[in-house]
Amino acid sequence: MELTYTQQGDYLIPDLALPEDQTHIGKYGMLRRTYLKNHRKGMYASLMLSGGLSNHLAEIDQTARERVERITAQLLEKSPAPDKATNQMAWVGHMNSLKHQAEETVLTELIYN
Repeated sequence: MELTYTQQGDYLIPDLALPEDQTHIGKYGMLRRTYLKNHRKGMYASLMLSGGLSNHLAEIDQTARERVERITAQLLEKSPAPDKATNQMAWVGHMNSLKHQAEETVLTELIYN
């Protein structure tokens, strides 16, 4: 590995830069990054220095979104929603409740672990 340096005044500063990844990180990836940054500083630093942080966050984000959808579908089978055509507000409230239950499970198991 060959390093290049830039002279600034009397000092030689190494030209270091992190690779720029264009990976989209969604809600769950951002939550995971915040958790790692505040509570798992060693793991965060290790992932950051190895260049694997963005891949880790993208993987967590994708897995979390898939699990929320799957858990929501399972909960919907167990407790069906009211008829959307006749009682829209009850349907929306029921679906929001199911999504929040699924998100709570995913946040506990994937994000804050």
